[in-house]
Amino acid sequence: MANLDTDSEELRQRILDAAQERFTTYGYGKTTMVEIAQDARMSAANLYRYFQSKQDIGAACAERCMSVRNDHIRQAIRNPKLSASERLHTFVLEAYRINLEMNQSQPKINELVEYVTQERKAMVYAKIDAQVSLLSEILAYGNQSGEFEIADVVAQARYVYASLALFDVPIFIHLYDQEEFEKLIDGVVELMLAGLRKC
Repeated sequence: MANLDTDSEELRQRILDAAQERFTTYGYGKTTMVEIAQDARMSAANLYRYFQSKQDIGAACAERCMSVRNDHIRQAIRNPKLSASERLHTFVLEAYRINLEMNQSQPKINELVEYVTQERKAMVYAKIDAQVSLLSEILAYGNQSGEFEIADVVAQARYVYASLALFDVPIFIHLYDQEEFEKLIDGVVELMLAGLRKC
């Protein structure tokens, strides 16, 4: 039974790999289930045994991307050599750089982001909650180290996240060049830190 489960999961990941390649190269709207099945080297009928619709595949691809992204940011902010202030700066910078890299290497990614935003709001809220959790970890670390003095860490983390949308939402990535974005990040983080630091 374990081998069947392993084979099934490997096949599911192969489908998601094929779909993600199509979504990010040709666009979510122009991709069909038949094309995904062909790219995954299987029949369309077999594909439907794993996913009922293209929407379900798109959601699974987005969820997988978000998980990889969160793992990357989590690893970056947990560097024991960083202060809480440096962790906050790292959080914002990494979120921006991941968005930038995705837009450069996957030019059609925003179609998938738009679909998820409009049709799978629960996933968007889950992403926000995951980001707020990472920010809460940073702020709690700042309280513990004496760098910050925050009464309600989770509420403050939500406010911090809300103010970072420019750097965290892929559709804004083309507003400025990288140098200007990174200057904005420095300024916004410094402004936040002025309010978070212990007097």
